[in-house]
Amino acid sequence: MSNLRIKGNWNEVKGKLKEKYGDLTDDDLTYAEGKEDQLVGKLQKKLGKTRQEVIDEIEGMKDS
Repeated sequence: MSNLRIKGNWNEVKGKLKEKYGDLTDDDLTYAEGKEDQLVGKLQKKLGKTRQEVIDEIEGMKDS
């Protein structure tokens, strides 16, 4: 299983996620360093996606 590593561009990714999924709140996207699993779990529940789908989406937004 892939691990999510969020670097300094989290604010940019967060903005893209909020743009794509209008029902996401700042609380949904709160990231604390080292707590990637908690963030992914929260997004998984909110978006109804698998863990890997959430990770792939975030990784894709980091690269664009």
